Amino acid sequence: MANRVELAELELPEFGLPTVQPAIPLETYEARIKAVMTRASAAGYDALLVYGDREHFANLAYLTGYDPRFEEALLILLPGRKPTLLLGNEGMGYSGVSPVNLNRVLYQSFSLLGQPRGDSPLLKDILKAAGLRGGQRLGIAGWKSFDQREASDPARALEIPAFIVEVLTELVGDRDRLYNATDIFMHPSTGARAINDVDQLAYFEFAAAHTSQAVRQLIFGVEAGMSEFDAVALMRLTGLPQSCHLMFSSGERAALGLASPSLRRLQAGDPVFLAYGLWGALNARGGWLARDADDLPAALRDYLDKLVAPYFRAIVEWYEAIGIGVTGGELQRIIESHLGDPFFGIGLNPGHLIHLDEWLHSPIYANSEIPLRSGMAIQVDVIPATHSPYHTTNIEDGIALADKELRLAFWQKYPAAWDRIQHRRNFMRHALGIKLKPEVLPFSNMPAYLPPFSLSPGRTMRAVE
Repeated sequence: MANRVELAELELPEFGLPTVQPAIPLETYEARIKAVMTRASAAGYDALLVYGDREHFANLAYLTGYDPRFEEALLILLPGRKPTLLLGNEGMGYSGVSPVNLNRVLYQSFSLLGQPRGDSPLLKDILKAAGLRGGQRLGIAGWKSFDQREASDPARALEIPAFIVEVLTELVGDRDRLYNATDIFMHPSTGARAINDVDQLAYFEFAAAHTSQAVRQLIFGVEAGMSEFDAVALMRLTGLPQSCHLMFSSGERAALGLASPSLRRLQAGDPVFLAYGLWGALNARGGWLARDADDLPAALRDYLDKLVAPYFRAIVEWYEAIGIGVTGGELQRIIESHLGDPFFGIGLNPGHLIHLDEWLHSPIYANSEIPLRSGMAIQVDVIPATHSPYHTTNIEDGIALADKELRLAFWQKYPAAWDRIQHRRNFMRHALGIKLKPEVLPFSNMPAYLPPFSLSPGRTMRAVE
């Protein structure tokens, strides 16, 4: 653990961008479908239904490679039957993105308002044709599960659209035969998407290299006088599918956190916040558009000592502690020991699982006994929301945990990505003073790189032994 941290002039290496885009092979999708059907059967379900829409696409995409772009979709899985995918008008054509052998059925009520509605059967008839019938127990996966704090009967609390629930109830004959099955996918320990294979992790590294490089380009190129739009143009965005809207804000707007960029002109001494997410990755930084503390209001010139230094000490200890077998509660305690004072405003989990969606779930919370496992993709996401003139400081980058076997597979199948990972590890150890366990794989092109003042991007925090 670092006893001391300091602001130092360092050179951030160019880690490079991928020249190979990893893909998930057909046999992986088929294996995933088989595995979740086995889990559904073990839970006592006769069928598993997976709902998706533009925002809540990840469980569906995990199984099929298809993500709804404008509409909704519903996947129906029954033992011994070809999977049935219900699609709207525009989804029918785009569904060719999936390599899986699916029974694609047009259900036009999933289409946008005003589009044709006359060429598809009623939902009840489609569901019957797909193999659903009276008396079955149905597991339904949307995007959220519940506990006793939220619902009197969490197992039967459903978050998919009511019109689908009504038809399913009519079809099986009893609302109590419908169960929330989202944990099959999203539970932070046992969920199918909590553990990733080498291809999925390589896809996440591909995404993280692009998100972090874009964030890096803005931080190293931004100048006072630019509009927020001008600053975002520095990111040279690729058009890869985003997991959330791009966030960049300055001045009074920076306190909003989630705000999109505007035409506001950046001024020296502005607080700023930036975040950019693609499927499988997100990177964020927060701080000040300043050369040094002298550019800040006089009352805030202890910003480095009061906020940034204790925050970075916490991040260093978090990074050095995380590993396979470490519990989420241990990581929570580290952050509380450094940043437990209400001033820091740590209200959310200090780290979470990430997947195609930006936040899958989190095993990191007070007293969590969930051990971290090989194959987990994790966001280093500790947000000090001070709600004060000090604004914030922030590192958000992605890592993965990989045991010896998974590391060997990564090196053999994706050698260029493996080289980037090793280069990042070396930078963190030798330049930033952060000693990672062998199983920790950093995916960011600015790994743990925290320049508090964006007009001096070459001056960053580091740990001193």
